Parts: sequence; C-alpha cells; structure tokens
Amino acid sequence: MESQEPKVAVSSPLVPLMYSNRVVLKTILECGDDEIGLFGKTVVVGGWVKSSKEVKREPVAAPLKPPAVTQAFPASSGPKDVTCVEMVQSRIPFFRTIIRVFGGSISTPSVREKLEPSIPKPPPPSKFYLQINDGSCVSSLMVVIDSAIVPVSASQVLPTGTCVLAQGVLEKPSTHGKQTIELKVEKVLHIGTVEPDTYPLSRKKLPLDSLRDFSQIRPRTTTVASITRIRNALDFATHTFFQNHGFLHVQVPIITTTDSEGFSEKFQVTTLLENTSKKGEAVTALRPDYNEDFFGRQSYLTVSGRLHLESYACALGNVYSFGPRFRAEKTVSLKQVAEMWIVEVEMAFTQLEDSMKCAEDCFKFLCRWILDRCSQDMKFVSKRIDKNVVHRLEYMISCSYEKISYREAVEILRKVTDKAFETQLRWGVPLTAEHLSYLADDHYKKPVIIYDFPKAVKPFYVRLNDDGKTVAAFDLVVPKIGRVITGGQSEERFDMLTTRIKEFDLSRDQYEWYQDLRRHGTVKHSGFSLGFDLMVLLTTGLTDVRDAIPFPRTHGKSIN
Repeated sequence: MESQEPKVAVSSPLVPLMYSNRVVLKTILECGDDEIGLFGKTVVVGGWVKSSKEVKREPVAAPLKPPAVTQAFPASSGPKDVTCVEMVQSRIPFFRTIIRVFGGSISTPSVREKLEPSIPKPPPPSKFYLQINDGSCVSSLMVVIDSAIVPVSASQVLPTGTCVLAQGVLEKPSTHGKQTIELKVEKVLHIGTVEPDTYPLSRKKLPLDSLRDFSQIRPRTTTVASITRIRNALDFATHTFFQNHGFLHVQVPIITTTDSEGFSEKFQVTTLLENTSKKGEAVTALRPDYNEDFFGRQSYLTVSGRLHLESYACALGNVYSFGPRFRAEKTVSLKQVAEMWIVEVEMAFTQLEDSMKCAEDCFKFLCRWILDRCSQDMKFVSKRIDKNVVHRLEYMISCSYEKISYREAVEILRKVTDKAFETQLRWGVPLTAEHLSYLADDHYKKPVIIYDFPKAVKPFYVRLNDDGKTVAAFDLVVPKIGRVITGGQSEERFDMLTTRIKEFDLSRDQYEWYQDLRRHGTVKHSGFSLGFDLMVLLTTGLTDVRDAIPFPRTHGKSIN
C-alpha cells in the first residue's frame, strides 16, 4: 500500500525535521543569497533565549461615548447586547439627580467609588525581542512577540535560558541591527521557564573553567556549543576517512584482564566490595579471592584496545576502533584525564612506514574536513579562543612533515643552549611534553614524526629492531598540542614476543590468546592510536582537554 504521508520538496530550505514540525535555525540563518525568499513563510522554531529586551507601549485611550438615552429606564428597542459598564454609565445622570434631592454630594469619595466603579486596566502591551538559539549554528534568530497578540508576560519569556517554541512569519527586521531576518510570532506553543536566581548562566559571562561545574548547562553557551559541533564533525570525519579507505569498524571490549601496554595505571573492576561494621562505623573491605569475583579474575577498564584489534586485523585486513580508554594516573595535566576517546587502527601486511603514512594522511584529512565543513564555528573560535587556529590548521595540511629518529631528536635537544629543560635529557629516557614542544614549536615549527624509540619506553608488543635496542614505534608531534598520534609495527615473531613479555615481567597466562596470533598464521602488521580529544583541542584552539570533553572525568572529581 502506498504511503499516505505528505511529500515535502527537498529543494525547500525550510523543510522541518523529520520527527518534528520544527525548522532548525541553521536553515534560516545560513541560507545565503536565497534568504529574501524566506520572507512571508510561516514556520515553527524553538530554542533557548540568549538575550532579550522589552519595549513597552502606552495604550491609546478610547473616548467614552455619551449615553444615547437620558431617562432612567429607556424603552427597549429590540434585542441588543449591552455590557455592564455601558449600563452603569447610562444610569449615572439618574443616580446623580436622586443624590442631590436627598442632599448628598457626588464628590463624596465613598459615594463616587460606589457609583463610578473603577474598571481594572490591563497592563500596557509590550513587544518582547528575544534572541534564541537552538544549537544548530553560531547565530541566533530574533523572535518578536507582541503581548497584544500573544498573551505572555515578561517574567515568562525574558529570562536568559528560557525555552521557547513558537509559530510565526519570517519578516524583514523591524529594528536596525545585525539581523537580516526575524520571526514575528503568531502563536507560542511552549514556554520552559527559568529560575533566574539559580540558573548559572543568568549571571555574567562565566569562563570555561567555571563552566565545568555546570556540565549539564554549559552546552547552552555559544562557545561550548561551537566546540561540540566541531567535535561532532571530527567524529563523522574519522569514520568517513576509514570507511572510504576500506577499513572495517570493530568494537573492542572496555573491560579486560589484559594490561595492554605493560606499564599502565589501571582502574580495577570488581564486585567484591562489601560493607563491614567496625566500632559502629561503616568501612569498606576488599576480599582477595578473585575466584568469587564477577569475572572470576582481576579485571580492569582498558587502557588500549589495540591488542584485541589485532585479532580482527589478522583475519579481516584493515580495521579500526573508536571509543573510551581509561588511565588511573593521578598526575594533573592539561592534556590527559581519566577517560579519553581514542581512535585505534590496525593494518595487516604492513610495516612501520605504512602506519606512519596512514597516520599522516588521516591527520591531514581531519584538519581539512573541519576547515571545509565548520567555517562558521571556526570563525567563532578564531575570534573567541585562538585567532591563529585556522592559519595553523591550513599550514599543517599543506606542509611536509619532518621525520627524525629518537636518536636525532636527542642530539638536537642536547645542543639547545637558550633553554633549560626541567627533565635532564639522556638517551633511553622518554621525551617529555617539554621536549616535544620544543621540537615542533621552536625547532621545526611544523609537525614532526619521531621514530625508533628505545624499547624500554614503548609497550612490550612493539617490534624490536635489528639493533636490539630500539623498537619500530613512532609519535606524531604537532605545534601547540604535542603528541597527537602514537603507533608502530607490532611484533609478529612468537619467540621475540615471549621474550618481551618476560622483560616486562607480565603474566604469560594473560597473553596466551595474544600469542596465538603468532602461533597460527602470523603476519606483519602495524597501526596507531589517535587522541581524539587532543584533535578537538587542536582544531578549536583550546588549551585544556577538560573543555573539549562533554563530561570530563579527572582525579578526585567525577560529576553527573
């Protein structure tokens, strides 16, 4: 049977949302040269009040008509609708005569109040000018409500944060300003009122760090809304890149018994917490018998999914995963929190150079996508957060990346005389954020790929090089942010992997499943991990990763 649903022309710029009759503001405010064609269109819009004002108008008093009949009780001339006010007014001369006969005075206040009852005057009509935003774009729409047409009060619609759903006609602006179009409201369909005394955004503009205490409200700010739209675009671009290049998306477990890197601080997952009584106080005790635990052994939130991803790469070719990863590190850092989203990639039949090339291509693709698809939001963050962010992205897309070995990096840093590093540099120790920043920001002034790290500073599964001292790992370091991508070639040799597990003093039983990939049909393979939250930092110009994450989880603080 053919569907009876009405068909809407796709070419119309004012097509309502599929599951709502509301038109998103982006289609109205960013329609370009065709905007003039929107005038006169009736639409339903919704959003939250960003700013508002009220313009009051004094009503024009209509002159009272003299009574048409002077006798006390005029004869009826047929059916006629007469209001109570008109009836009282028509009898006033008669009552005045009676009062004078009996010696009264019409000027007596009590008599006057009774004979000329005051009719409550309605409040003077007002026009409410509301700037509302529905989160679809940076700009807001001017919504004009005339209380003489739509009976609403100032306390209902004026407070910042009020939710308004209204139907009206798009018109030319009635006032001079930046607006090129406004909505004249014919009907208010919904008002979500606000308690101004407790609403966080009713106060003066809060900085980003203060907004973290109101994570449930901060998406309503223009800055966080722009960051969220850029984050969404990066999410879509990530899947687009890998899907376009033949990768399969695989979901890897969040709970695991394996330490994916061999030296990470992990969050333990257990059901063995119990409350016991000690001198009337509740205390928490952990029973050590993990056989009785939910999973029957010690389990953790995963630090990395690359080991599990290898299982699918060694069967399906090129695969990727995208999800949260967890580190129980208590150090305070602007670029690391307890829960971060990571893009992880594994490619069969590839080596170190292949993964470095793929990582560079992916990084440039994401940068280009944001510049092409988020122009309005990028203009906003350039103005509000970092004026150089667009130029920085354009340069990182067009320039060639420097490739140096770890050894070369150490030699460059040792020759630095105009800067004293906090951490003493010597071969075999990890490069700190300070070292990486100097290489990318000061020395090369562009992205740098550093490869062949000492085996002690990289995970146990990275392939050992022929020199026996370094492994086939790499880091992609970019100006302002530092390390964004880390990756390398995995160890495909069974005996070598077994040796590396022993060197890290890891339980061989926990990695039997992982070694099976080397026992049965081993293959050279490589991959990388991209810090998705760090990409949000880079593309928005932010400096603290807590502002790039919708609900950040940090040491000592987990809200909502």
